[in-house]
Amino acid sequence: MTFDLIVIGSGPGGYVAAIRASQLGLKVAVIERTEIGGVCLNWGCIPTKALLKSAQVFEYINHAKDYGISVPEATVDFGAVVTRSRNVAGGMSKGVQFLMKKNKITVITGYGKLVAKGKVEVENEGTKEIHEAKHIILATGARSRELPNIKIDGKKVIGYREAMVLPEMPKTMIVIGSGAIGSEFAYFYNAMGTKVTMVEFMPNILPVEDEDVSKAMEKIFKTKGFEILTSSTVESVDTSGAGCVVKIKTPKSEETRECDIVLSAAGIQTNLENLGLETLGIKTDKGKVLVNEFYQTNVEGIYAIGDIVPGQALAHVASAEGIICVEKIAGHHPEPLDYNNIPGCTYAWPEVASVGYTEKQAREKGYELKIGKFPFSASGKASAAGAKEGFVKVIFDAKYGEWLGCHMVGANVTEMIAEAVVARKLETTGHEIIKSVHPHPTMSEAIMEAAAAAYGEVIHL
Repeated sequence: MTFDLIVIGSGPGGYVAAIRASQLGLKVAVIERTEIGGVCLNWGCIPTKALLKSAQVFEYINHAKDYGISVPEATVDFGAVVTRSRNVAGGMSKGVQFLMKKNKITVITGYGKLVAKGKVEVENEGTKEIHEAKHIILATGARSRELPNIKIDGKKVIGYREAMVLPEMPKTMIVIGSGAIGSEFAYFYNAMGTKVTMVEFMPNILPVEDEDVSKAMEKIFKTKGFEILTSSTVESVDTSGAGCVVKIKTPKSEETRECDIVLSAAGIQTNLENLGLETLGIKTDKGKVLVNEFYQTNVEGIYAIGDIVPGQALAHVASAEGIICVEKIAGHHPEPLDYNNIPGCTYAWPEVASVGYTEKQAREKGYELKIGKFPFSASGKASAAGAKEGFVKVIFDAKYGEWLGCHMVGANVTEMIAEAVVARKLETTGHEIIKSVHPHPTMSEAIMEAAAAAYGEVIHL
């Protein structure tokens, strides 16, 4: 068949690009080899949040006495927790399938591969067919990165996908990597009752976050019973016995630990194999497809978005890239994406949310800074909710008042970070945030108070 646009991959980059293209009048096809919605809907963003919600509910019940409520001893039905997560993912995937039909997008099942300019071969259960389009978007995403010395076997040494559907809850787990994926799963299993050890190569957990955030989360995790080893590496994992024997190199010694499960959460690896990139001479560098600001590759008519291009490997980034890409294809004049105004979120409990420069990055850029922090322990809403952990930290340029960065630790802060993203997009200054009346009592007041603190005007500290 012939289309205006073929999208290879139906994750949050691919399916969003396809829908926007259809809205703009293009005849669109999406090629997907597994589930519509990609990793995010089926094995990433959505089902993990369902698991995390179960963990939060369990924690609430276990601390019900703090709210004056007595509850008989709660137990975890781990199978039911996993089943709920899969049902949530399934419902979301069906929702995207409905959107495909609603927008008259042709869904082609199979493995898509570029075979010539404007031509895609799709293989499905041994049969092959060729589809043509003037424009082709690659949106094939990524998978768990396998460390060279630690083989993922899917049973004792697992990636994020297996971590969502373990047949039973492990008693002990070692998590390699403390980024968003590692921290979220570490929190989930710890809350469910697993003894968790986190091993992080960098000096701080959540290493891409502001140092104050990383240190606060490490302290909170330790109070929850985590063991955290920073500046450390897992050297080897022996799975020949009943469990795992793990050799860990720390700054002080080499240690051997035993556990039921090792979760490798040390980043992701792009899906670029067998895509036909070499056939067309599409340029790549360090596992990423090279594109311009509108996601055009060096080959006319071929585009790439999402995890396979440079930039943050986040679902909302892929969606934004897909929309910009197809709007440009359709002859519109979209703004290029500002990669310094992308919110990052970690959905452990408490949550972490941030946007813009960290304090260290801002200083390295040569800015003179005004920094304000407001702890949730001083927030009336946080106190009433029993969620006093964490803070809001804001960073402004002292000269012009530009909002350089915002960093939060606390309950539901992933819902609050959008204020900072929109304000930075609108080039809002610190004084404008201070003078914008925030509702009381809310957690969001902490943003206004932190801005006031930066300018010596804070009321409630």
